[in-house]
This record gives sequence, structure tokens and C-alpha cells, in this order.
Amino acid sequence: MTQIIAHRGYSAQFAENTMNSFIEAEKAGADGIELDVQLTKDGEIVVIHDEKVDRTTSGKGFVKGFLFKEIRKLNANTKGFKKEPIPSLIEVLEWMQTNRLVCNIELKNGLIPYEGMEEKVIELVSSYGLSDRIIISSFNHYSIVYCYRLAPEIETAPLFIEGIYMPWIYCKSIRAKGIHPKHSTVSDEIIKTSIDNGVAVRPYTVNKELHMHRLFKLDCTAFITDDPVKALRIRKQYEKRP
Repeated sequence: MTQIIAHRGYSAQFAENTMNSFIEAEKAGADGIELDVQLTKDGEIVVIHDEKVDRTTSGKGFVKGFLFKEIRKLNANTKGFKKEPIPSLIEVLEWMQTNRLVCNIELKNGLIPYEGMEEKVIELVSSYGLSDRIIISSFNHYSIVYCYRLAPEIETAPLFIEGIYMPWIYCKSIRAKGIHPKHSTVSDEIIKTSIDNGVAVRPYTVNKELHMHRLFKLDCTAFITDDPVKALRIRKQYEKRP
């Protein structure tokens, strides 16, 4: 059955990439969460999507320009009254020891080449014993190849916007076990053939019912959505079928 991965947590209802958003995704029944990581000025791994803090927090400036103690003072809750800090990856991984969720960690190193990010993420994942529940993805495919070399036991998956020709062959060439394509640029045939060739397919960001139905009918490996509750409601219709 197609897994449902909550994009930046349950971001349709709660502030994205916050602990509350992740906790609510788990409560809703999502199979996993997706989050983004970057490095602070002093090398701490923090969970935030944009290279700048401006859109999602009370602050202004580049993530890499803040010390960890400074970035923690910002309010990452733009959807409610309660103040919430930007989480550290440590915080998320500690919480993951209390559940069975999978977690897709996206390395946000396409624009800013954060030195040492791969090593730091892998060291943390390994130290919490979560190697079998993590998927590392990035638009920077050199980075995920490097991750595979550092820790072949952790699954990697390239992210891409455009269609890639025969992605299952590309995947095997970089030792990735899955692909994370933009849902609107990947055809039914590509999804089916990739899965038939042993490559997991987890399209992003799937929010419309029509698109969810399409992927459930194809028995797609998983998809990434802002609204896990809607996705779970639709999945029930397929679970009832013989």
C-alpha cells in the first residue's frame, strides 16, 4: 500500500518544519515525515527549508549567518499563537525513537555547499540507530552519492524537477534505491517501470485529490504531501478493495 509522507510535517495545518508539525503528522497517522536541513554558522544541523529565515520565521537573514543559540530565539510558528523554535535535527531524531515513522531528510545544499553536512547528518542518524528508517534526498546528486559512499546502509534518493530518461538505470548507477520526482513531470509508465525495476518512487508535493487517486491506483511506493489527513482518507477507499 502506498505510504504517506508528510511534507515538512503536517504543513497544511501547522507551521512547516516544526516539532508540532511532525508530531501532528504522526498523530494523524502518516507513515513518515519529510524535512529539510541546513547548517548554522557554528555547524549545527537545523531543520528549515529556505536558505533565508525570512519567510518562515520572525527573523531575517541567511541560516548560515546565525549561531545556533541565535537561530533558536526566532519564532518558527507563523500559523499560531504559540512560539516555536526552529528544531535541531538532534531533537527530531530523539523524538523518532518514540515512534516507527520513516523520515526523509532533504539536504538543502543545492545553492549553498554546506561543508561537512553529509558527515554530520550521517553521524547523527547512525548514533540514534535510525539508519534503516531514514532516506537522504537532495537536488544535489553529488551530495547523495557522497552519502552513499559514507554510509551505504542508509537509503538515498535523488530529487528532480524535470523528467529523467530511464530513471531506474540512473538510480542504479548512483546506487540510489529510490527517486523523488515532481509528481507532474513523471508519467504512469515511468512510475510502473521504475518500481518493476526495484526502484522506489515517492513523488512530491501531492495535494490534490485527483493526483492522490492516480498514485494510489498505480500502487506507487509513497508520495509526499502537505495534507496527510486528506491522503489517509483517500487511501481508505483503496484499502477496502479486494
